[in-house]
Amino acid sequence: LTGKLSPRALSIVSDSGYTIEDGTKRIGGDLSRMAEDVIVRGDLKGFVELHIEQGAFLEEEDIDIGVVQGIVGIEWWNVTLTGTANHAGTTPMNRRRDALLAAAKLTQAVNEVATGLEGRQVATVGRMQAFPGAPNVIPGRVEMSLEVRDLETEKIEQVYEAIVARADGISEESGVEIAFERLDVASAPALTDPAIRDIIAAAAEDSGLSFRFMPSGAGHDAQDMATVAPTGMIFVPSRGGISHSPEEFTSAEDLANGADVMVRALLAIDAL
Repeated sequence: LTGKLSPRALSIVSDSGYTIEDGTKRIGGDLSRMAEDVIVRGDLKGFVELHIEQGAFLEEEDIDIGVVQGIVGIEWWNVTLTGTANHAGTTPMNRRRDALLAAAKLTQAVNEVATGLEGRQVATVGRMQAFPGAPNVIPGRVEMSLEVRDLETEKIEQVYEAIVARADGISEESGVEIAFERLDVASAPALTDPAIRDIIAAAAEDSGLSFRFMPSGAGHDAQDMATVAPTGMIFVPSRGGISHSPEEFTSAEDLANGADVMVRALLAIDAL
């Protein structure tokens, strides 16, 4: 809709084994017509998204509504660690170039970098695969992911550079080469529109609901829509802060509260 989907993003292979482009075609999508639906600034008066928080702040603080101030930017990297695959029984510990051991140290370093800086930035290693993957062979190569999120692009880069510096030290110490590949699937940080933010807060107040201003640590449609229209976002509580899991749950009452605030906000925006 925003016209920012890149050819490289379409070439990424998903877990299905198909590229995004091929997968879209398999379910009937016609990528040659994407430009027909592109929205430009001025086409929409505003965009409001209602979503569960996917975190625990609202539930823990017993607050009904979250008024989202901004949505974090997300950067992804593929990280490849290259050592030497060798027999696990005949290679002494002090002669190994163990890619998996270096990957474990790098994973620890990612956590230490993210927790060692002031702010709400997060950094995650969510995928790791060792090759050749045999129990009696020292891993000669590891492929792992790196994701960094923050409301500021500058902070994301600061975290990444600090991780690379730690990786350089691990590489020198272990003899394992470490290479980072930035993926072209980044989402830029997006602030919500201040006027819509205030309208949502007023709608919650009119409904007799408690609210707080807060950032979103997850990516959302609103993140892209903010580039073409004034955008706002409403959160409702998630039980236990659990998301992307069968245990994810939001009560019917909280869902109704969110829908009420959204309708009130949309009517107020429409009246401007």
